[in-house]
Amino acid sequence: MSGKPELRGRAARLARLFPAGRPRQAARTPFVLLVVLLLGGGLIGLLVLNSALSEGSFRKDDLEKETKALTDEEQALQRDIDSYSAPDALQRRARELGMVPGGDPAFLDPDGTVKGVPSAAPRSSADTARAVRPPEVIATGLSAVTSASDAPSPAAAAGPYPAAPAPTAAPTPVLPPTPGR
Repeated sequence: MSGKPELRGRAARLARLFPAGRPRQAARTPFVLLVVLLLGGGLIGLLVLNSALSEGSFRKDDLEKETKALTDEEQALQRDIDSYSAPDALQRRARELGMVPGGDPAFLDPDGTVKGVPSAAPRSSADTARAVRPPEVIATGLSAVTSASDAPSPAAAAGPYPAAPAPTAAPTPVLPPTPGR
């Protein structure tokens, strides 16, 4: 006999398929393929991750630019609001509309009593010339109150509340007190 024990059955068939020098090489091939696939998959995963991070970075930059533009616009609008609400601008616009500074106010208590003595707003001739008149006055050419007999009586105008004293200045209509205010 040759120095090798003879193999029978399945072991003999496997021995014929894999000669004595090749079993290590055959067992190494799947391991190498597995390592190559893992490395390739890892590299592809890193590439996808890097692309996603870059896309997120670009999106963040765009949002920051948009936020800055909107903040600038908000500040410009706030400056406009501040300039329109400044006291001198309000006074100028009120004069353009024919408004004049108000007189002394009167206040109503919940029980209907009047506190304070209301007075009409002082009018100058320049204010009267610029005053805006209602369309029906312009169409008829008449003044708002033509005589004392056309004016409503203070008792009728005041309703259940005591009447305020009549103003002594120019004939400026005084609105009756509104209940609930």
